[in-house]
Amino acid sequence: MDNALRLQYLEAMGIDVWVPRASAHSVQALSSEVFIDNAEPEATASTTDSWDVLQAEVASCTKCVLCKTRTQTVFGSGNRQGDWMLVGEAPGQHEDEQGLPFVGNAGLLLTEMLRAIGLSREEVFIANILKCRPPNNRDPLVDEVESCNEYLQRQRRLIQPKIILAIGRIAAQTLLKTDEPLARLRGKVHTFNNTPVVVVYHPAYLLRSLPEKRKAWLDLQLAMQTVKDGEG
Repeated sequence: MDNALRLQYLEAMGIDVWVPRASAHSVQALSSEVFIDNAEPEATASTTDSWDVLQAEVASCTKCVLCKTRTQTVFGSGNRQGDWMLVGEAPGQHEDEQGLPFVGNAGLLLTEMLRAIGLSREEVFIANILKCRPPNNRDPLVDEVESCNEYLQRQRRLIQPKIILAIGRIAAQTLLKTDEPLARLRGKVHTFNNTPVVVVYHPAYLLRSLPEKRKAWLDLQLAMQTVKDGEG
């Protein structure tokens, strides 16, 4: 899509364009405290495990009742060898129809958020806690999360990302195994199986709460600094 046309399209939907700014001062404003969370036992990846095997298993999964109401599974998309892994909650209606994560208005804003830190969707891998859409976009149930957990962990082991962005409250609470509110989880670097985790607001929430975009920008800067520090 032509850049001018894309910007016009975003403006028409009321989505502000994210423009990169100097990050050093903003990052210093965040808490430097690092929280180490309880990691899950790290299973040894099977030598036969591969993206093709895993994707086929997800596509035919019947582990929970969501298999009866889905249009199709949403496996994830992007760079399967990328440094960044983004994890959301669950597919919505548009994702269920298209088989891709984060489409629609929230997806467009997520694309702009990535662009603001110099990344494209093709450079990161985007997945969800659940691979099937819950009816009426309700919150995931415990047994549904447990049924999908193995798939997400195998994706993580195949990617071996340098950082995980937990997008939204449910994704953050599920990954970090906590019931702490998102406001207390953001602004800090957590760890999951030796992988840094930074929590960010869900773009759907940001579309409803525009003043919170500044906090989201700070969290993205924190994630960038965390990756940079890990490479040093």
